[in-house]
Amino acid sequence: MSANQSPAGKQQTATYDSAFLKACRREPVPHTPVWFMRQAGRSLPEYRKVREGIPMLESCMRPELVTEITLQPVRRHGVDAAIFFSDIVVPLKAIGVDLDIKPGVGPVVENPVRTRADLARLRDLTPEDVSYVTEAFGLLTRELGATPLIGFAGAPFTLASYLVEGGPSRNHENTKALMYGDPQLWADLLDRLAGITAAFLKVQIEAGASAVQLFDSWVGALAPADYRRFVQPASRKVFDAVAGYGVPRIHFGVGTGELLGLMGEAGADVVGVDWRVPLDEAARRVGPGKALQGNLDPAVLFSTPQAVETKTREILDAAADLEGHVFNLGHGVLPTTDPDALTRLVDYVHTRTAR
Repeated sequence: MSANQSPAGKQQTATYDSAFLKACRREPVPHTPVWFMRQAGRSLPEYRKVREGIPMLESCMRPELVTEITLQPVRRHGVDAAIFFSDIVVPLKAIGVDLDIKPGVGPVVENPVRTRADLARLRDLTPEDVSYVTEAFGLLTRELGATPLIGFAGAPFTLASYLVEGGPSRNHENTKALMYGDPQLWADLLDRLAGITAAFLKVQIEAGASAVQLFDSWVGALAPADYRRFVQPASRKVFDAVAGYGVPRIHFGVGTGELLGLMGEAGADVVGVDWRVPLDEAARRVGPGKALQGNLDPAVLFSTPQAVETKTREILDAAADLEGHVFNLGHGVLPTTDPDALTRLVDYVHTRTAR
């Protein structure tokens, strides 16, 4: 059952009338809702304290710890939605991919996926593989009450890039070599990852997620024609797989200004925008029928409170005529961000946009 309605789609729950979900549905809101990507993370001293000595992947598999970390920014900042604390490679680890998240590096895959034999190692994901996710969602939804909880997953292209490269990559040369050199293997890889991603999102929605976000962090490395041919079908498969649950579906990538319309076409209800494209221009590129999310440059938070307010006001002005707007950063909270700057930002957006 989703956090928005009963299986029959008739009984609305506590989160249904939240400002966040109303904005996602492009309905009138009491104020512009705010949440931050990576809000539950390294910028918070209370996060660093509870994570001390615990490896990242292990922390994602401890339901009580996940619950505490997810709740921390809601308590501190008063954001309008929580986002589940996890990592995009969790479902890959859950199906047996030999990987680890190395501090200062990111996900590192022991044996990259580059041949059809390698593809055979990627089995389907079952709910039993991630039972700790279901348990954590149960704990969280009881604690959060009327505050929506956002589930998320990595998009097929970004997961494929980690698998093919063996880790983070600046140029994605091995990924693109496979994509252009063996289009059928590439299509099969993304289709397999789409199935795994959809299964992971279904687990989260059925456990109580109010909305889900698909992170395609690296897809900005592609030209629009390549996105349409090589990526969009798999992303659409993910969105189609969870459409019947009735929860808002958000799509976000970095450096995707030229792809915004195509990303919306893939099936999102809300399109995330990084800081490089003004929201009014992003709305023109995406077209009608979609809400937008974004898009303050995370680095602005290192400036003066007056400068943060000025840049935030510019974003809110650009968003004034949008069908729906969820305020967010244009990427994740940077680790050395002053938490008080985030708290002030939430308060400013709420106050300035109060209806």
